[in-house]
Amino acid sequence: MNSEQMDVEKYLLRIGFAAPAEANLEVLRSVHTCHLLSVPFENLTVHSGGRVRLDLPLLYDKIVNQRRGGFCFENNSLFWWLLTNLGFRVTVISGQVRNQVTCRYAPSNDHLILVVSLEGRRWLCDVGFGVPGFSAPLSLETSAPQVQGHRVYRLRKDGDVHFLEWQGEQNRGADGDWVEIYKFTLEPRRLEDFAEMCHYHQSSPSSIFFCKSLCTVLKPWGRVAYVGHRLTTTTYPTTEATGGVETTTRELKEEEIPGVLAEEFGIVLLSPLKPKDEPITPPPVMY
Repeated sequence: MNSEQMDVEKYLLRIGFAAPAEANLEVLRSVHTCHLLSVPFENLTVHSGGRVRLDLPLLYDKIVNQRRGGFCFENNSLFWWLLTNLGFRVTVISGQVRNQVTCRYAPSNDHLILVVSLEGRRWLCDVGFGVPGFSAPLSLETSAPQVQGHRVYRLRKDGDVHFLEWQGEQNRGADGDWVEIYKFTLEPRRLEDFAEMCHYHQSSPSSIFFCKSLCTVLKPWGRVAYVGHRLTTTTYPTTEATGGVETTTRELKEEEIPGVLAEEFGIVLLSPLKPKDEPITPPPVMY
């Protein structure tokens, strides 16, 4: 991968990070969360006549200059470039996402993830997953629960394989069930290793990214998500005493969608979007 210089200040301005950018844990946590609060997880290129390519300058132009977002291959690749330019030691690794319908795993290189080595400790970073992704780096040095707001995560290890698991807002506690999100090993990968799966997710009826036009972004108070002709807003309670999670869904007319994308996500597409929300065909082979 190419680690040449980027315009770091412009990238940091894009994600709303204003503090001195040194290679320490506080900065790592902050830029991770800032990225998720500013850069949407979206696949709108696929549904507006374009194709996603994993060239770093193209990703920079799309996400920083055009103020767009992307899916895992885009967001995490660009985040790798940022962290490398800030002086962090970053390794690209491969994740296999668990299908929540079939309960089986996708093939290798299905998901691009990052591991940062810092002061003798390793941190899992992922700004390209959407829901139920984590908002701040997770420590790879413990299997204990790691609390982030109204969710709890843990990293369980079985041999060389690590499993990312979570408990949602309604399922927390010692008796709550842990739900697997994805699994991975720490074997280093290259950006070009993900080209085949990047193509797959833009062309397969077994991929959510092909079947549904979607866009979601984390908010300080919750999350906003667009899929097809729907906009869903999720608000988390400020304290345990203020009640549970509130979710509202708004049906959108097709002519409303460009305005909603601009207002809620800051996205203005250069080509017309074809909204899509079709059933996903279970893949014939899983791991």
